[in-house]
Amino acid sequence: MNWAAVTPEIVLLTMACVIALVDLFVEDEQRAPTFWLTQATLAAVALLHLARLDGAESVYAMQGMVVSDPLGHLLAFFATVAVMITIGYSRAYIGAREMLKGEFFTLSLFSLLGVCVMVSANNFLVVYLGLELMSLSLYALVALRRDHGTSTEAAMKYFVLGALASGFLLYGLSMMYGATGSLDIQRVFEVIGRGQANQSVLVFGLVFVVAGLAFKFGAAPFHMWVPDVYHGAPTAVTLLIAGAPKLAAFGMTMRLLVEGMLGLAMDWQQMLSVLAIVSLLIGNLAAIAQTNLKRMLAYSAIAQIGFMLLALTAGVVSGNTLSAGNAYSSALFYMVIYVLTTLGTFGLVMLLSRQGFECDEISDLAGLNQRSPWMAGVMAVFMFSLAGIPPTAGFYAKLAVLQALITTNQPHHLWLAVFAVLISLVGAFYYIRIVKLMYFDEPTGDAAAPSQEGSGANALLAANGAAVLLLGILPGGLMALCSTAILRALAT
Repeated sequence: MNWAAVTPEIVLLTMACVIALVDLFVEDEQRAPTFWLTQATLAAVALLHLARLDGAESVYAMQGMVVSDPLGHLLAFFATVAVMITIGYSRAYIGAREMLKGEFFTLSLFSLLGVCVMVSANNFLVVYLGLELMSLSLYALVALRRDHGTSTEAAMKYFVLGALASGFLLYGLSMMYGATGSLDIQRVFEVIGRGQANQSVLVFGLVFVVAGLAFKFGAAPFHMWVPDVYHGAPTAVTLLIAGAPKLAAFGMTMRLLVEGMLGLAMDWQQMLSVLAIVSLLIGNLAAIAQTNLKRMLAYSAIAQIGFMLLALTAGVVSGNTLSAGNAYSSALFYMVIYVLTTLGTFGLVMLLSRQGFECDEISDLAGLNQRSPWMAGVMAVFMFSLAGIPPTAGFYAKLAVLQALITTNQPHHLWLAVFAVLISLVGAFYYIRIVKLMYFDEPTGDAAAPSQEGSGANALLAANGAAVLLLGILPGGLMALCSTAILRALAT
């Protein structure tokens, strides 16, 4: 069985159950024992994944249904760190809204367990198992404020559309099983490579698989749930949805499309190109019209996912995979940087929210520089990173994706790169508008009240902002990690 290969997941599952039991006996209203035990668990799981990053070869476990390789460990490490940071930002916010309960911590851990299962899957059933574990935990978290109508409505929309997405993916995977006769990802790759499967059935199933993945990414035109769920969910839960699950969706895409269906790359790359163009258009244009901050960030997320998908379209050129390592590592780097920036953005929104006041309108940031200059500075860094302005990490991430497109020397990739640059200029408007509001507008109404500033969350926010700047100036280390993980995954 090789249980050692899944040690981090076993630790996470065991501690999630232990924390659920321990919380029953915690009388402290601030839930300090539960909070610190959760953070210690996440730190231990992150270290376990980090220690296995240098593994020279892939290790298979559970009758080959699970793979322990650098790509899975890298994604799981970043997802664990994302959940750690999210919980660190969220403590004061959920405490002020009567959500500081054991369920929040336990469900967060179970959603992370689903992410870890997904990114280490080597079998269609394991992919689906991890997806449902993550999704069901997130549905419950969105509905955690049972007396809050908007949250309940968001949970219902998320549940219904999430179930539809899972159905799409499951139907597509069943078609793949019918065409190849196997649920094993490596076996599917071999059958497709030999040309033994019915091409029509494969492409038909592929359409449903790509549609299911697009739902989970929140890519247009499968983006309907994103703005409503981001807006309606408590900000702490919005951040849980915007962070680790995006890395999980990327891991699932790599396992299914790249490791399992690379022989169909010319088909799914065309589909991803369409998704990328539509996502960039809808995300950037709709974000300009938003007055609600969380809805604006939701449409921004759709546009950012569109930009990342561009890199995935450049992996296979004219039947050869020479540019695959460069393209997929650029996409992975972009995904990690986007999640890091999103963590800081929503974390700052939570710090500015108070008892009885949600900082969820763009106008609430007006005059922030007068109230808290350092918070305005950090928010400006995050906005510049999302817009792709140097010297932030977002600039290098966008540059890496454009470079992956241009180096293929294919006319359609060059046109995609030109389109991406032009639409990103349009998108820069709504990011710069927030900077203008913070520095040049006068605060009004509730926005004029002092910001909530807790020392622990403030230190976390400062570190987050510094990381976005530092990775923009010195991106080489993270890029090398991403490149190594992708190349080792492609080699197996």
